[in-house]
Amino acid sequence: MSTAQRLLTEYLAYIRIERGLAANTVQAYTRDLKQFLQYLADNSLRLEEVEPEEITDFIQSIGGDKLAARTRARKTASLRGFFEYLVNEDLMDSNPCAYLASPKIPLNLPNTLTVQQVETLLQSPPLDRPTGYRDRAMFEVLYGSGMRVSELIGLNVGDIDELGFVRCFGKGNKERIVPLGRPALNAADSYLKYARPKLVKNNRERALFVNARGNRLTRQGFWKILKKRAKACGIPQDISPHVLRHSFATHLLQNGADLRSVQEMLGHVDISTTQIYTHLDKSHLRDVYLNTHPRAKKWEE
Repeated sequence: MSTAQRLLTEYLAYIRIERGLAANTVQAYTRDLKQFLQYLADNSLRLEEVEPEEITDFIQSIGGDKLAARTRARKTASLRGFFEYLVNEDLMDSNPCAYLASPKIPLNLPNTLTVQQVETLLQSPPLDRPTGYRDRAMFEVLYGSGMRVSELIGLNVGDIDELGFVRCFGKGNKERIVPLGRPALNAADSYLKYARPKLVKNNRERALFVNARGNRLTRQGFWKILKKRAKACGIPQDISPHVLRHSFATHLLQNGADLRSVQEMLGHVDISTTQIYTHLDKSHLRDVYLNTHPRAKKWEE
């Protein structure tokens, strides 16, 4: 194993174990950096001697401006992080990617439901069968906490406490505690009392939300349930579990929550990820202005 390959192996272990990056991210960075090391080998270049010019030449060799913006941004991030690690480990004097510009990523605003649509969806599961109690509890907890669907189906009995908090594990298996409102707590309590015992076949099953066979519900299973309920409600858009997460964040901000609190509840490492939810419509901004600016009320009179 060459020195460059050994350093890459150590770096990948670092971002996986110490930084806790998601498996998909680690895999993408692995591909990018192996491609870069192959470029160095093909051009008889040593890792410790890489200058900004070599980075630019590498980007151009794999497509340059013809690369999709997101692909180029990821490859840039892969290289910058790797060299930053080498600098921190005193293996290089400076980061050759320090001033490498990243392409601007087009802003894709998330789809959200209106408050009325959410209310309709939450009330849609009928309580005449155990699965109805389950579905209502899942929707309430998902919208009430803003968690990802993978976090929802990963919940175990006991992860929602009587104080009104839910414990979940996000990307990189990082634990976070999120508050829940009374409707979500009541729905979860009703499910545990009246429905889960009828669904679970094995008393050793720890999963909070289970399917009709009594096993932990899967992402695909939840997706099908959500699609079916949304269609029955006449919700027109192509709904996904993430739409409820987007709606959670957007509705909090529209009602005055601060960005830092929403960031913590969503489990975002970088607040710039949370800022996408500040796409408030102009009518809402006008209402905020009229209700808060000291001269606005006089203007309205």
